[in-house]
Amino acid sequence: MSGQRVGVGVIGAGMISSYYLQNLVQFPDLHVVAIADLGLSRAAAAAQTFGARAMTVDELLSADDIEIVLNLTIPAAHYDVSLRILNGGKHVWTEKPIALTREKAAALNAHAASLGLRVACAPDTFLGGALQTPQREIAAGRIGTVHSALGIVQSPGPERAHPKPAFFYAPGGGPVLDMGPYYITAMVQVLGAATSVVATGSAPHATRRVRVGDAAGTEFPVSVATQNAALITFASGATATLITSYDSGVRRDQLEFYGSKATLQVPDPNHFDGDSRLTPSFDEPVTVPTRGSVWGRGVGVVDLARSIRAGTPERASGRLAEHVLDALLAIQEATESGARIMMTTTADRPEALPEAWDPTAATLG
Repeated sequence: MSGQRVGVGVIGAGMISSYYLQNLVQFPDLHVVAIADLGLSRAAAAAQTFGARAMTVDELLSADDIEIVLNLTIPAAHYDVSLRILNGGKHVWTEKPIALTREKAAALNAHAASLGLRVACAPDTFLGGALQTPQREIAAGRIGTVHSALGIVQSPGPERAHPKPAFFYAPGGGPVLDMGPYYITAMVQVLGAATSVVATGSAPHATRRVRVGDAAGTEFPVSVATQNAALITFASGATATLITSYDSGVRRDQLEFYGSKATLQVPDPNHFDGDSRLTPSFDEPVTVPTRGSVWGRGVGVVDLARSIRAGTPERASGRLAEHVLDALLAIQEATESGARIMMTTTADRPEALPEAWDPTAATLG
């Protein structure tokens, strides 16, 4: 299929799928072919909205005109569904995390390699201009030698907006695995691979309550820590502090990099747009305007599709996601044990996108 645009299927027509689909249908290098969901009516409604075909999962995995399948299921299902996609002969784009254990993440990447297929994984926010611009600024030496970073993501919890929030508080959830991927990925993008973690955390509430939707008022149990503080060490010698919480009435989405010459405050790592703020150590701050694409979720699928056609590595790779998962699990394990946890994986910094990179350009047949 060299030179042709890439057919895409979606498994999972839940809340996150609309954020992807509204963008995917506007990228000419992709063709959204079909949508599948265990709820057939939900798949049919999404298919009608976005001009695709509604299919069962088996039908989608057998379709000859689909090369990449988006796995937008809940975290506990990511590994099993991704494995089915690979065994169906398709490349995988999966929502984060790539899996719930290191062993399954490694097995998924190894299985894909053995089949000549690719696994790529959210988040793709780091491909937006909001984080690509700081990556270029730091690589150009604008803040000097980077020695540390600070990430803070706090909120009252996802139940403020999500009608079915219980899975955020089950194994595979919590603010570390839910929001941590955006911050750890952005840190690895700048600082390189992590090597060790120490952390602490707690779960102040044994139960939470659904606040919106048909189930509003229903209580559900909490089985993961809902606030954590971690200190991460990187192979470069840099360190980073990451604070995550679902127990804060004050919302913060903060990421800063500290260098020998200046500090760079970057936009929310869960967003694709926004200017940075560079403050020299002994001078006034200046705004660093965002340069590059500011399209939302789905740009990683475009990069994956173009990389498949070109025979080059994709940036939001399964190996990067495996390393990010390793760090996130290390935070959870260090929280429980009080011990320093060493990384078992490594990852390269993803190559920066060209400033003129445009997901809306038609570059394939």
